[in-house]
Amino acid sequence: MGAALQIGISTCPNDTFAFHALLTGEVEIQGCDLEFTLADVEELNAGMFAGRFEVCKVSFHAALAHAENIIVLPSGSALGYGVGPVLLGSPACEHWDPSQKKRVLAPGKWTTASLLMRLFHPEVETLDQVVFSEIMPRLQRDEADYGVCIHEGRFTWKEQGLHLIEDLGERFERQTTSALPLGGLVAQRSLGDEMQTKLARGIQESIAWGLANRAACLGSMRRYAQEDKDEVLWSHIELYVNAWTLDLGTEGRRALTALAKLARERGLLQPGVELRVLPSVS
Repeated sequence: MGAALQIGISTCPNDTFAFHALLTGEVEIQGCDLEFTLADVEELNAGMFAGRFEVCKVSFHAALAHAENIIVLPSGSALGYGVGPVLLGSPACEHWDPSQKKRVLAPGKWTTASLLMRLFHPEVETLDQVVFSEIMPRLQRDEADYGVCIHEGRFTWKEQGLHLIEDLGERFERQTTSALPLGGLVAQRSLGDEMQTKLARGIQESIAWGLANRAACLGSMRRYAQEDKDEVLWSHIELYVNAWTLDLGTEGRRALTALAKLARERGLLQPGVELRVLPSVS
């Protein structure tokens, strides 16, 4: 067997749930030795740009920017309705005031959250990029005025004394009549169709195993999550692990097209950029 294939996934509960069976050996991909790296999504985006990973969970914003070198796998995506990033205000900022320059935090230049903020609020000249887990604590300490929050932040902002300014995902859904594609698994095109298909099938089997053995995945979810309450972890799974996680299908592919179209219309993506999606493996 040759060198291990490098797989990058996020520490978020939906990824550790989806990959639990592969991480623990409950599911194996015959003939493949996999080596996993778990990291923040913006670290994964950078790793994908650098060619560090053969397969990687990335923001779809990053995937669009690197479309010529990667292919989207049909399984493993975070996509749906009511799943998007939320723009939150600090305890002192209850309302959005575009007439004043305010400090706005975002979870990484290439995250889909940053793309949505730039699409819908072009009046904000600068987004201060920080690790997603730092955004709500900084807002609580009044070290920033607003923050674009993702992952568990969607469920916990109210109890932390923050204000909901806008649901950016909901705005995308209204404008495009499409589900919001947040992030997905991509493979380097250099792997070739046969290996891409083998990996996609194994990943789909891991997700299916998790859905059939939900409680068994809790250990992996707890190990890496920013939030330690089990009910929050399961809320995360209910929202972000769905039919499109198993297979993007027609609607998932339409959502990717809608995101690319909107970004092109606003001048945030070069004309002609299209993502290639591997055919379904089921």
